[in-house]
Amino acid sequence: MDFYAQISRNKRNTYLLFLVFFILIGALAYVISIVLDYFIGIGFVFFFTFFGFLTILFAIISYYKSDSIVTAVSRAKEAPKGQFAQLHNVVEEMCLAAGLPKPRIFVINDTAINAFATGRDPMHAVICVTTGCLTRLSRDQLQGVIAHELSHIKNYDVRTMTVATVLVGIAVMLSDLLIRMFWYGGLRNSGSSKDSGGFMIVIIVVSIVLAILTPIIAKLITLAISRKREFVADASAVALTRNPSGLASALEIIGKDTETLEAANKATAHLYIANPLKGQKLWMKSLFSTHPPLKERIRLIRGNN
Repeated sequence: MDFYAQISRNKRNTYLLFLVFFILIGALAYVISIVLDYFIGIGFVFFFTFFGFLTILFAIISYYKSDSIVTAVSRAKEAPKGQFAQLHNVVEEMCLAAGLPKPRIFVINDTAINAFATGRDPMHAVICVTTGCLTRLSRDQLQGVIAHELSHIKNYDVRTMTVATVLVGIAVMLSDLLIRMFWYGGLRNSGSSKDSGGFMIVIIVVSIVLAILTPIIAKLITLAISRKREFVADASAVALTRNPSGLASALEIIGKDTETLEAANKATAHLYIANPLKGQKLWMKSLFSTHPPLKERIRLIRGNN
């Protein structure tokens, strides 16, 4: 299996998805600015200045506080080295192999088997595992899981997913703004004295369609980025450990685990090594899943055709 080719291919696909993401949000912002300018006289400069300010503020908070927010929401506690000696040893071992500084290590007290990484860069990173990982996985399997999470840090996946989450928030904010203006009748009443030509009718229809579809499409793009990143992290982890069976067997055990991770939610599910929300039935599962199928990941790791 050519792991480096897989890493390069998935990174290219992720950049393409981000490009679509920016085009989508830009189109929605452009349509909103036209509607606002036509009906209530708010021009492009004002709207984009206000929009830019909110975007920057939202991005800064998410960028610098993502690790604290995620660990708090996940009810994770920092792991003392004396109590979790093997965990620290495995992390240190894999950090040496990856050429990374040691991240802060957290533990979630839950018997479900899962793990995640977060933080804005390798110097401000966090790795978190459940107690289920520590009690139900062998050392080689735990090593594979840790290598996977360190790969997310090394490849800056944690930053990528933070940016993607911010973009989804922006898309939702813009869509909600437009829908509320139409819902409360502000645009209709303000524009009643103006001659609404065919162009503005088209713009209004397009804006309503975009307002409804953009959050859905943005979320689908985020999930697609998340799935691509899992393949990259799997390939990187095997390159670090030189032991495909460690990660593959860990994923097999995780796949058989029926326990739901109580601390996980839809906002943080994409961060984990495997979907922590067990038993959820999703319409068009392949599109709305936070992770690629475990069987496919295991097949690629083991190099099976």
